[in-house]
Amino acid sequence: MKVKAKIIDQESMGRIITRFAHEITEKNKGGSNLVLMGMRTRGEFIARRVQAKIAELENIDVPLGVLDVTLYRDDFRTRLKQPEVSVSDITIDLTEKDIILIDDVLYTGRTTRSAMSAIMDLGRPASIQLAVLVDRGHRELPIKPDYTGKNIPTSINEEVRVKVSEIDGEDAVYLVEISNN
Repeated sequence: MKVKAKIIDQESMGRIITRFAHEITEKNKGGSNLVLMGMRTRGEFIARRVQAKIAELENIDVPLGVLDVTLYRDDFRTRLKQPEVSVSDITIDLTEKDIILIDDVLYTGRTTRSAMSAIMDLGRPASIQLAVLVDRGHRELPIKPDYTGKNIPTSINEEVRVKVSEIDGEDAVYLVEISNN
């Protein structure tokens, strides 16, 4: 694996979080009906930052849940390695709420589809909107984000690696080349 470029640094990530908070509250006429749903793992930390920024800007505490969709994945049984399953943390009634699903990278759309299935199993929201830090293309399903931090067109032998300080010790997004060995 070879790092080709650092495409988002700490300052840029902070600006994206601020933009997300503004765009989400503008589109949803404030935040009184919102629930933020962070995708485990890095989407959770991005969602927490958006939640804090909305609280700062709008003086409201938007509920936040954490979603693990491992068992909802359509490729769960076909993967060669054993997936690591963790627990979702959702204690909010999602009925008639505007759910903002937050993830780090949008690629094929399969994780997002799985997340929507999991959310629908928990209640009947008014809407589900998608916010992604990076949209890298190569969609296999007709899924498009409502809020995008950065579009990064990639080749099939490239990956986008998101790092958040809570886990990785830094806030950054890297474009990396993967070897086909």
